[in-house]
Amino acid sequence: MPLWVEVILEIIKITVPALIVFLTVYTLFKSYTDQQLRLRSMELKKEDRSVVLPLKLQACERLSLFCDRISLRNLLFRVRDDSMTADTLKTAMMVAIQQEYEHNISQQIYVSGNLWKIVTFAKNDTINVIHHVRKTVDENAGGYSLQQAIFAYLEEVGETSTDKARLAIATEVNSYMD
Repeated sequence: MPLWVEVILEIIKITVPALIVFLTVYTLFKSYTDQQLRLRSMELKKEDRSVVLPLKLQACERLSLFCDRISLRNLLFRVRDDSMTADTLKTAMMVAIQQEYEHNISQQIYVSGNLWKIVTFAKNDTINVIHHVRKTVDENAGGYSLQQAIFAYLEEVGETSTDKARLAIATEVNSYMD
């Protein structure tokens, strides 16, 4: 056998086992690092959940409180004064709603976009109801007349948008627990 063939065979005898060892080590190392990455990813998700979940729950609590504070009944009891006219009561209610909204606007980053839309709709709908009901009351009426008209409206419609928003908040909280 020629010398160059013997050299090639020797190189193959050394190279093939080395390649087999290298591929085995590479495969084992890749498998190990992939597993470690998955474990670390799971740990990070667990840490994120333990940090983010309380923030999400707190945001839902605050939005629930927001809905409670802008509900027409609670709003009337909080802002109405016997000396108010219908227009001043309407203005006071609008200002209170806007202040509550501005106070809670940062909560939108912790809840789903859909829930934030529902809460914003509840706020806007409450404002629209106040505008609508105010138009049904005499121009020079007192605040008490507007209050009575709002209570009559609430009796007529039953469930309000703020009630629906609170239900949506509870649904989102339940989704966090899954």
